[in-house]
Amino acid sequence: MKNVQRSELELGPLEVKVDGSVDRALGRLKRALAREGVLKDVKNRRFYEKPSVKEKRKRREAERRRRRALRAPSPR
Repeated sequence: MKNVQRSELELGPLEVKVDGSVDRALGRLKRALAREGVLKDVKNRRFYEKPSVKEKRKRREAERRRRRALRAPSPR
């Protein structure tokens, strides 16, 4: 399978454990959604995006990811 984000596939349940505080669980949920790219996908799909504009945006994002990867290796 090609490298696809979760948002491009069928979305399944995203579970977050509630250990104590509901606020912490909500924070964990927000981080998980951001990591999966769900919020970004929802934001991008609010309005129709012409194919040419979509292609330009994807090229810019890929260039940004490439530069970031060259700049500093991940500490993890």
